[in-house]
Amino acid sequence: MRATRRTLALSLTVALISLPVAACSDDSGGGGDGNTVRFGYINDYNGASLLAIAEKQGLWKEAGLDAEVSVFNNGPIQIQALGAGDLDFGYIGPGAMWLPASGKADVIAVNTLGYADRVIAQPGIGSLAGLKGKKVGVPEGTSGDMALNLALQEEGMSIDDVEKVPMDPATIVSAFSSGQIDGAGLWYPMIDEIKAKVPDLEEVASTRDFENGYFPNAFVAGTGVDPELTTKVVGVLQKANDWRFENPEESVADTAAMLKLDEEKVKADAANQELLATKDLVAKTEDGTVGGWLNDLAEFFVGTGQLDEAPDPAEYYLGDLYTKASTKSASRS
Repeated sequence: MRATRRTLALSLTVALISLPVAACSDDSGGGGDGNTVRFGYINDYNGASLLAIAEKQGLWKEAGLDAEVSVFNNGPIQIQALGAGDLDFGYIGPGAMWLPASGKADVIAVNTLGYADRVIAQPGIGSLAGLKGKKVGVPEGTSGDMALNLALQEEGMSIDDVEKVPMDPATIVSAFSSGQIDGAGLWYPMIDEIKAKVPDLEEVASTRDFENGYFPNAFVAGTGVDPELTTKVVGVLQKANDWRFENPEESVADTAAMLKLDEEKVKADAANQELLATKDLVAKTEDGTVGGWLNDLAEFFVGTGQLDEAPDPAEYYLGDLYTKASTKSASRS
């Protein structure tokens, strides 16, 4: 039995947004009959772009599904919602991958390789060492937390060398902007919100700086979700993924429209991601590359105490389902 050394106790405040897919326009729609999927996302390019594309391109309707999507401010609270039965599917960054690895959810699809995470510091603190003994805010159990721990390791420091202050992302924005904390482990585009108020902040570490570092973010399902439904959803995500890969500029526009954000901000956010075509993800699943990415993260989380051991990625990454869904989608095309 896998277990974590931390208890996930997070309050959940969610604004529910239902995407208006065409199947909802008549009485024969799927709502309430097992064809509605409840999907969580984060309010950025990585977390929302495939959902925006799936709605715009009619991919949910094509699969015989309706989608109700809910916005969250990080991955761990989506895992909590999955466990409570309030969501069927969600999105997490690499820093929350310890939760599926501990048996809290199943990874159903890799989304992109993400490099949006940073450790930032107040103006005048030009290095990670300058944060020693100072207050550093992080959303615990997220990629911001991961970035801080990675950076400290690279510097030969430990988490005990800073005063770690667990905060939700929105609180970090206000606390850093008002000078209540000296540093933060956070990600773009939220760092842009801080830069609007503290333009000369320092970026003292970045996930782009870690040699041979791969940071997959992913879509997850509750462990009790029906495999047939999951296969359909993965098929939708794969088609949306390939449309995004082939039409990156249009994907930015669609995401900006869904999130009601300026396109230039979404474009800057998208620049922190490495897009991967579905056929590439299938090949990397079959040759063990994806499993290697996940195992490297799990080993890191053993080091931080978030996992007791690194499980076989096959225990929580539904790679066979991902590959089969791709075959089914290709046969329908």
